Amino acid sequence: MASALCRRWQLQTPLIQAPMAGGATSPALVAAVSQAGALGFLAAAMLPPERLLSEAAEVRKLTDKPFGINLFVQDDPVPSPQVLQQALEWLAPLHQELGLPTPQVPERFCEPFARQFEALLEAKPAVASFTFGILNRNQLKLLKQAKIDVIGTATNMAEGLAWAELGADAICAQGREAGGHRGTFIGRPQDSLRPMLSLAYELAQNQPLPVIAAGGIMNGRDMAAAMRHGAQACQLGTAFLRCPESGISTQWKSELAKAAPGSTRLSRAFSGRHARGLNNRYMELMAEREELVPAYPVMNALTGPLRAAAAKAGLRDFLSLWAGENVAAGRELPAAQLVATLHQEWLAAYG
Repeated sequence: MASALCRRWQLQTPLIQAPMAGGATSPALVAAVSQAGALGFLAAAMLPPERLLSEAAEVRKLTDKPFGINLFVQDDPVPSPQVLQQALEWLAPLHQELGLPTPQVPERFCEPFARQFEALLEAKPAVASFTFGILNRNQLKLLKQAKIDVIGTATNMAEGLAWAELGADAICAQGREAGGHRGTFIGRPQDSLRPMLSLAYELAQNQPLPVIAAGGIMNGRDMAAAMRHGAQACQLGTAFLRCPESGISTQWKSELAKAAPGSTRLSRAFSGRHARGLNNRYMELMAEREELVPAYPVMNALTGPLRAAAAKAGLRDFLSLWAGENVAAGRELPAAQLVATLHQEWLAAYG
């Protein structure tokens, strides 16, 4: 029953722990997942190069199994002064409500991708995945020379074909159910909201690369369904957020535990890129403006102080509580136990 991807990455179960930027994928979580026979993934998109290297080294101290590192493919943004000023004006009353200084434009909006990419090559994980964009041919060549396999994220058929033509090793099919940010880079995100099973099937049938299904997968039965639709492996993110090794805040974990079915929504309000999370007051307040805020990573940087203050004060109304559509099916288990449980459920359902 082992797929080509499982054999390639020495996986005992066709399971990948999703890279979730913002602190969830601690070295402890990544290592625990890999050690348990799945593929742990370090989300490094928001890390400076030095920290990317140090966290990769920490993972290696904890396990000798393969693991992956994820980056966002993005250029340094140059937002217009008018758009910036409007966003600051919208955030100002919320800063005042939380007792924060007037919002300001930060020194930089994101970590330079070129430097992160250099650190990735130095870290030499078994696998690297990319979202928000696509690599150029020279970057892919450097990864191949370093013997790092490449997973490209696709939210539609055109993106899958682009990664296949480039020469990636696998495609992650991100269905609309997925928590966190949409990876769309061809067309409008609103037009790339295919259900996970439908997208995985289309990609598996119409391009040559192995497909990894992502979006709303919370148990072994979901994994089996995705694999019957052509996926060779499944990527789960929300399912791992409540593990003790997960690096998210206690408040975030508490909100996930209380989440009811249908409690997530897509919004650009926090970061400037469509992302799925638990609905809250901030999303509601910004609902009429969210399509006008600066694009990622600018808005993400502008809301950083607000989100940090909310986390410190335990205020869910101003936290970006990313989660997938099936968050209510989550379980609070140590990572190794969750992997083992998913494996047994998958065997029973797919057998």
